[in-house]
Amino acid sequence: MDASSVLSDDDYDFISPTGSVADLAAYDSIVEPPPLAAAQDTFNTVQLSAQDCMDIASRSLGIDTTSQTKTKRIYVDGVFNNLSVRDVLQLRQIKLSFPSVHLVAGVFSDVTCELFGMSGMSPQVERAEVLRHCRWIDEVLAEDGPCPINSDFVNKHKFDYVAVEEGATVDPTYHKLRVKGYDEMKRSGIVLSTRRTTGTVGTTPTPARSPLSTSPVPLIPETPEPIDVYGIGI
Repeated sequence: MDASSVLSDDDYDFISPTGSVADLAAYDSIVEPPPLAAAQDTFNTVQLSAQDCMDIASRSLGIDTTSQTKTKRIYVDGVFNNLSVRDVLQLRQIKLSFPSVHLVAGVFSDVTCELFGMSGMSPQVERAEVLRHCRWIDEVLAEDGPCPINSDFVNKHKFDYVAVEEGATVDPTYHKLRVKGYDEMKRSGIVLSTRRTTGTVGTTPTPARSPLSTSPVPLIPETPEPIDVYGIGI
């Protein structure tokens, strides 16, 4: 890595990969190290192959993603605090959902996290910098990622799809404003549903709070078996 690839603090808000989006179409395969046997036994989404991820995406979108030759720009937002197994396995699913994907991750600002009752976590600049080093990410956006997400933002950045974890719209740990944006994306037909990872421990979601309330929304204990609210099947 030469000095030109290191960004200053002033440039940090927008992180782009080297080369153009069109260059990414040349990547017809992704090589990854195999998961530990223990991980395969613990996390339900670890065993998903690239073909599995494309099959799930095809059912979610109602198209054959395997036949798509154009690189798809897909956006996913989140807090990404202490980048978790659940986070990275979702990112992997998104990256493998089409033959060629340019994956853009939006990192919620410190102000947004405070609004959601998630204070006390790492500042945005740290969360975004850790995320930048994830093998599945092509671009990190910390500049203007809105919550709730809206059509103007999607059109501005020319996103083809917005990735949303299955069950998010009925999960009380997702703030109602965030869910409102996902509902708008769903009505537009651009929501790519990703399977939720089960079996994780030590990453209990922080309760969402209303901007006018300090009372946390009660959490629903995680179901020990995989949840498939979209009828994808396990």
